[in-house]
Formats: sequence, C-alpha cells, structure tokens
Amino acid sequence: MDDLHVPPGPGAPRGLRLPASELLEQFSHASGPGGQGVNTSDSRVQLSWDVAATTALDDAQRARVLERLGPRLAGTVLTVTASAQRSQRRNRVAARERLAELLREAVMPPVPRRATRPTRGSQRRRLEAKKLRGAVKQTRRRPGAE
Repeated sequence: MDDLHVPPGPGAPRGLRLPASELLEQFSHASGPGGQGVNTSDSRVQLSWDVAATTALDDAQRARVLERLGPRLAGTVLTVTASAQRSQRRNRVAARERLAELLREAVMPPVPRRATRPTRGSQRRRLEAKKLRGAVKQTRRRPGAE
C-alpha cells in the first residue's frame, strides 16, 4: 500500500499526502453480490486514519477537519468503508477515493458571507406588509368615544 494523495484545492494549495504508515486497512466479508465467493473472500475494506496523530496536516487544517468531521469520528479516528465492488482491490481504491474526497471537503476554509443590501422591491413589500398588518390591528380595536 502506498501513500494517499489528496489533490490540491482550497485550504490545501499543494494538496495533501497521507503516509501509508498512518493508514490502517482491515478486510472482512462483504454482504451483497458475489455468488459463492462472497462467503469466502474478504472483499469489504475498512480504511482508518487518525486525524489527531497525523503528520500530513498543519494545526489549522487539523482543527478544521476535527470540527467538520466530528460526528463521523470515533474519538479522533476517521473510518471509511467500501463494499460495493466484488473485488477487494476495487474496494480499496473506492475507500481511498472516498477518504480523499472527505478530506478535500473538510480542509476547505469556510466561504465568507458577502453582505448585500435588500432590493428596493423587497423593502417596498416589507413596508406594505407592515401597513397591512397595522390596518388589521386597527380594525380590531374598540371604537373610540368620537
């Protein structure tokens, strides 16, 4: 097994390289298609990677990944499972691609919100709605002494 390369993108301009020593692959029986071979071949792949112990991320990237992938983590370990293919080799490739995609999205910095002004039409509609609401409340009042 060789290193996992994550292509460059926002948050990781030079991309990321996860050393093979930090990735843990486990194989087990997969359910689903495969005929008689499904019971004998270990084609399901579980790929695990410890976010806190990795050397591939700097502190800002690590904090962003831990925050964004928090619900998916078991402690600080991210696990991806692939069992869609009948072949163990193709499931290994699929698990690595899925892990790379998760990391690429998690490392991306948040897009800042650009403040915009309300349109003239939306301001007009808001004021008309307020006037209409005020008129409805006006009709509910007790008649005055006049």
